[in-house]
Amino acid sequence: MYAAFASHCALDYPEYEVLFGVQDPAEPALALVQRLQQEFPRQALRVIHCPESLGLNGKVSNLAQMLPQARYEHVIINDSDIVVPRDYLRRVMSPFADPAVGMVTTLYRGIAGRTLGSKLEALGLSTDFAGGVLLARAMEGGIRFGLGATIATTKNVLEEIGGLAALADHLGDDYELGARTSAIGRKIVLADTVPETALPDYSFRDFWLHQMRWARNVKDRRAGQYVGLIATFGLAWAMIAVLARPFSWWTWAILAITAAARFTSAIVVGKGVLNDLQVLPHLWLVPLRDFVALAVWIVSYCGDTVVWRGVRFRLKKGKLEPSGR
Repeated sequence: MYAAFASHCALDYPEYEVLFGVQDPAEPALALVQRLQQEFPRQALRVIHCPESLGLNGKVSNLAQMLPQARYEHVIINDSDIVVPRDYLRRVMSPFADPAVGMVTTLYRGIAGRTLGSKLEALGLSTDFAGGVLLARAMEGGIRFGLGATIATTKNVLEEIGGLAALADHLGDDYELGARTSAIGRKIVLADTVPETALPDYSFRDFWLHQMRWARNVKDRRAGQYVGLIATFGLAWAMIAVLARPFSWWTWAILAITAAARFTSAIVVGKGVLNDLQVLPHLWLVPLRDFVALAVWIVSYCGDTVVWRGVRFRLKKGKLEPSGR
């Protein structure tokens, strides 16, 4: 967390401020902010106390209370585990030279921990998720959603889409901010920079719950496109075909073609686009990752509950509701 915070304090940009929102004055992370204030005495760093609970999404609740305190018209929302390069702010702000742009977002890569679950999630971000975002941009004529690693916008746009407080019960606030920005006719652009997110040492159970939360949120908000994901599990289907018909030449031919396409796309996107140095060493995990992704996709249709920060919720039209279980 300190590395993530510090990266935002050392940006090559002439003037900006960094705001930290906390609900609890005893929040342990405040010790890191105090350390930053000593290490970067010339940087404008402020802690904003956010005492109100505006909804079930605590992050958005804090953001809604922080926004009036921000000095500048342009606002960038990042999670606390995002590490950014020094030229990040210049690259993110550059697209706003076009007045039609209402939001800038970024792809990102995961820094895997030591566990299998952590490595599978990092691999999925670089070889599956990022490719899906690029494909959606190509098929839909642009980006129509935001990605949590970077949400750059303006106070004016946030006011036009109804404000942050309106999203205080939504799970996928990044998606909603982008969808609502696109709905008012403003362009969403991918910046040419790739921040990193530090992934925890997930147990396999925690990894599964995290994947299920993502999957059910996408299913809830983009139901038609989510059904279409069945066609993206080609490698898993081809391996199942070989197991079912091991002595048929055509199943092996399909597996060879599908594997070549899958591994090529993984390398092109993961290494070529994201410059993720972990992709090649972990490439052998792609088949396992794809089988898990297929399992998550199937099981996601068996319910609408998600676990977030240790609490179980029901998901309905993007909003969190108490599960009662």
